[in-house]
Amino acid sequence: MALLSRIAIDLEKLRHINTGLGRFSLHLAQELLRIAAGRFEPVFFLPDGCERYFTAGGFEQIAVAEWKKEGLRRFVRPLVEPLLPRSDLALWHTTHQAAKYLPFDSRVPVLLTIHDLNFLHDDAGNVAQPPLSGRHRRKLAAVQRLVDRARAIATDSAYVADEVRAFLKVGDRPVHVIPLGLAEPPQASTTRPSFLSPGPFFLTVGNCLPHKNFRVLIGMIDAMPETRLVIAGKKATPYGASIEQEITARGLESRVFMPGEVSDGDRQWLYENCEAFLFPSLAEGFGFPVLEAMQCGKPVFTARCTSLPEIAGEHGFFFESFDPQGMAGVVRAALSTTTASVGWSEKVRQHAMTFSWAETASQYAAIYQTLSEPARAGRPGHDA
Repeated sequence: MALLSRIAIDLEKLRHINTGLGRFSLHLAQELLRIAAGRFEPVFFLPDGCERYFTAGGFEQIAVAEWKKEGLRRFVRPLVEPLLPRSDLALWHTTHQAAKYLPFDSRVPVLLTIHDLNFLHDDAGNVAQPPLSGRHRRKLAAVQRLVDRARAIATDSAYVADEVRAFLKVGDRPVHVIPLGLAEPPQASTTRPSFLSPGPFFLTVGNCLPHKNFRVLIGMIDAMPETRLVIAGKKATPYGASIEQEITARGLESRVFMPGEVSDGDRQWLYENCEAFLFPSLAEGFGFPVLEAMQCGKPVFTARCTSLPEIAGEHGFFFESFDPQGMAGVVRAALSTTTASVGWSEKVRQHAMTFSWAETASQYAAIYQTLSEPARAGRPGHDA
């Protein structure tokens, strides 16, 4: 029987399980384990203790360690690599563009996932133009080193793929667009969150950072006295403080709520009970909150920026400007349409469900097969 290819997958970000990269690592790895039998042998590059996320087993493990970082290894490799047997890893999947780890054996093919190049976008959503600043050049150089090591590249959206081709030297490397999946939602809280008084409300979700552009929503709410807004996410930032100051200056404390980070149950309750979801972000590699709201059948309003139009698709509504009255008009008109449209919420849910982790994993597994060479029986080697 032919041996299966041993595919190493960098899950180092599981140490930060509640971040976007942590969740990506978890859901992708879980689905890859589900489909791996008879196709490839998963080898997880894991931080200590993170094997607890995969209690059913079915994988080999390589331990994350500081001395394995590429910043050190790239200097040691030329001296030591000729003395070592060839690795029996058939492929190494580098799962994000800021990865610090690569296989020690430079002959192991690498697949690189680039989720975004958001550092190229300023606070107003403008993309950097030549001549690039020193900061932009340094960040691009770090990603370019990973690109140079990669045999192929994957991105979460066509928008990011286009940016990769525009700002990085990819040569003849294929760039695959593999949308992320949508997980089953958590159980919603059974009661209204204590910070929110009765009445209709709009919702937005995310950490208060300038590119999220939440501040434009304050003027819109000021122009819509019939409703209120919840901004759920980390608010202890300079941008969050500026939003709170504007809320106070406009006298909107009773209509705009900033509870900070909320529990999974409360966030799901907010998704399920809001009138609409507002997401004026200026820079997204993907945009999970858009799909999480659509999963609940809610109207979603986004900026027409970066990946958001392709994620929201024809079921999303878009702000063509950030003029408060104009934004209010877009929302009112769309809500009138969706309220009168029979079956509209179900169509939105169906759109969201086309983004599945099973499909994401299946597409990655197909690339693994293309890039890897089956391990030869009896070949000596080392892992990483």
